[in-house]
Amino acid sequence: MFRTKTKRIPEEVVMTVVRMGGCLCGKVTFSVAGEPTRVGLCHCTDCRQESGSAFTYFGIWPAHAFLSEGTTAEQGGRRFCPSCGSRLFACDEHEAEVKLGSLRDAPSGIVPTYELWIKRREPWLAALPDAEQFDEDRP
Repeated sequence: MFRTKTKRIPEEVVMTVVRMGGCLCGKVTFSVAGEPTRVGLCHCTDCRQESGSAFTYFGIWPAHAFLSEGTTAEQGGRRFCPSCGSRLFACDEHEAEVKLGSLRDAPSGIVPTYELWIKRREPWLAALPDAEQFDEDRP
């Protein structure tokens, strides 16, 4: 009879939330571990044009908590799937900014705590309750 030793998994590992996401065609996937360090909406012209919407909904994670697979293309530091065009993330050595609409499970339960470039927010779009408001970028 073959026996293996059972190791105890640390509680902080067991309790870590891992969220999965990816592009529309499935050629690019990613995961983020833990909770985001911050979550926001951005109404700037770049985010509006890049998303094709009135704002971008994003979360920031430490770079070590982010993992992606598949080939992406890049425009202005933002990564997208070259096959289907889905906008996905931007990352550097410190952090990863994930387009939260690209997460698999919706609703995600991730609530924005601030809004950027509110001077460009559409007048029919109300401010998020309890979210910090910035005319432009955060200080």
